[in-house]
Amino acid sequence: MFKEFKIDDLERFPQKLDTLLNKQRNQIDEITNNREISYGEVLKPLQDMDEELGLFFTPLSHLNSVMNSEETRKAYEASIPLLSKFSSEMAQNEALFKKIEKIKTNDDEAKTVVKHDVRDFILSGVKLPENEKKRMEEISLELSELSNTFSQNLLNATNAYELVIENTKDVEGMPQTDIDAATEIMEGKTVYKFTLQIPSYLAYMTYGPNRRYRKQLSKAYATRAPENAEVIDRILALKQEKAALLGFENYAQYALETRDAGTQEEVLHFLDNLADAALPQAKEELIQVEAYAARTDGIKDFATYDLGYYSEKLKKEKFDFDDTMTKPYFEQEKVLKGMLDIVSELFSVTFEPVDVPTWHPCVKPFDIYENGTLSGRIYFDLEARREKRGGAWMNDWETHFIDTKGKEHLASAFVVCNFAAKTKTAPSLLRHDDVVTLFHEMGHAIHHLFGKCHERSVSGINGVAWDVVEFPSQFLENFAYEAAILKRFGFHYETGKPIPETLMVKIKETKNFQAALGILRQVEFSLFDFKLHQKLYQGKAVQDLLDSIREKTSLLKIPSYNKFQHGFAHIFAGGYAAGYYSYKWAEVLSADAFFECLDEKEGFNKARAKGYKEIILAKGGSKEMSELYYEWLGRKPDIKSLIKLYEIAS
Repeated sequence: MFKEFKIDDLERFPQKLDTLLNKQRNQIDEITNNREISYGEVLKPLQDMDEELGLFFTPLSHLNSVMNSEETRKAYEASIPLLSKFSSEMAQNEALFKKIEKIKTNDDEAKTVVKHDVRDFILSGVKLPENEKKRMEEISLELSELSNTFSQNLLNATNAYELVIENTKDVEGMPQTDIDAATEIMEGKTVYKFTLQIPSYLAYMTYGPNRRYRKQLSKAYATRAPENAEVIDRILALKQEKAALLGFENYAQYALETRDAGTQEEVLHFLDNLADAALPQAKEELIQVEAYAARTDGIKDFATYDLGYYSEKLKKEKFDFDDTMTKPYFEQEKVLKGMLDIVSELFSVTFEPVDVPTWHPCVKPFDIYENGTLSGRIYFDLEARREKRGGAWMNDWETHFIDTKGKEHLASAFVVCNFAAKTKTAPSLLRHDDVVTLFHEMGHAIHHLFGKCHERSVSGINGVAWDVVEFPSQFLENFAYEAAILKRFGFHYETGKPIPETLMVKIKETKNFQAALGILRQVEFSLFDFKLHQKLYQGKAVQDLLDSIREKTSLLKIPSYNKFQHGFAHIFAGGYAAGYYSYKWAEVLSADAFFECLDEKEGFNKARAKGYKEIILAKGGSKEMSELYYEWLGRKPDIKSLIKLYEIAS
């Protein structure tokens, strides 16, 4: 029923891919040359081929992210040009485009597929002269290669750095689990090794008592992969050229053609208003933490590398709370089981562990059942390791749809995080932020897994506008702050005692601690990304743009050595170019929906959950999200809900 996760021969993978692509070229020729102009004869088989190609290639792209090695890199880098050439040929197949343009259908899902396909053909340059089509093909190939280069440079730089601390005094006061994770024996001596892997980096930046080491670690993180400067210049030049070829003034305008937001002005107005709303409170938040650092440690030159450390200490003083108090209650396995139980209860599904091939021993696969019938599969890969790129993400593999033969295909997905691994003395323990991250990625996963569309191109997360795809993930993560949810899985890993009510109250109370500073940071990233794609910036101009945005959004002076853009993988290697604003844009929907569905006692209104599953999740990209939202709640989302969610004083 499901595809087995395995790659038999990495060395021969590119050749096998080439064989598959040639087979599909022949099938496309047959469809194009056939006189039949109907949805069933044209777009149905094309979607079958999309699924076939995804099933074959996704395991390699996934392995390259989670088990990166010389073998996966070679296979991946050799495969990218083949895929890029194929997709360019497909996108610029004028005869096929003209055929699809003529297709008439009465089915609503199929109408959306036709509309999206026609739009995507035009955006890929199908109407361009031959020489410009050829150039579009070259641009697509080079952009794919550059994206991989950016990601690989960042991974190499992350893995290359180690901070070795010899004095026990320099780790005093840190959570014991973080000390244990850092402890190593070198030349017969106990040392503490910290890296730029997120669990290790954040541990020292949040709890590390030695200011000099925090500065050192922060500088190493902020100066990673300087070679990405040239990669960025080339990516930006190619994206601007691509947009110009298609008749757009810039790449941002081109990107909005497939988004929920209508115009560039609308996006910038939204971000500026959000910054204006957060700015007064953010200034107060910074004054408080600077005053605390001065009062407790005599810090007069408060810096960016002090913010995480003193914020955590101030939070502890203000609320008598920090993450170390909750971490023992969030054992990874219990959190995962608890979350699956909650999803099961809310959406009438069950998760059963299944023994199938995976890419690493720590991966946990589950089959999903609805009303006793198999409906999907999900894989969880939750612990950090050297071969894995940083961050957290959901990757879709198989998609729910009905193929040309009437066979139903079921969906599968991977949830990937970088939580602290278990040690000799403790299991994998999560910070509350990690719990929120897991819920977030699960929100993405169920958006894909609960899709019920018959047409692959609009099923699950397929066809969903990029700037609203974060809605289901943010929506689910909001519930990870609710006591009714946390008590389901919060048990002390040593004593088994349930998480105290007082701690759950503090988690909720501290949810919006320094929320305004957090909003400004996200707005900074979003404005930088969007403005960067509004005209061609090169070399020093990239940094100048970021500095100009920081004049408003960054209340602390950023060190001149900070080259944040060299690690901004979301936009240079992750598909968010001119779209990072999506996180906040979608949050208007998620905040509004959250307040509609919140039940203080149960955590979640089950009647609303049923509608959410059957409309928002099940219908995927078959309709605009604004239409689905109205169908679900009978009204438009209210932007004031976002300010309410963050408790920003208006």
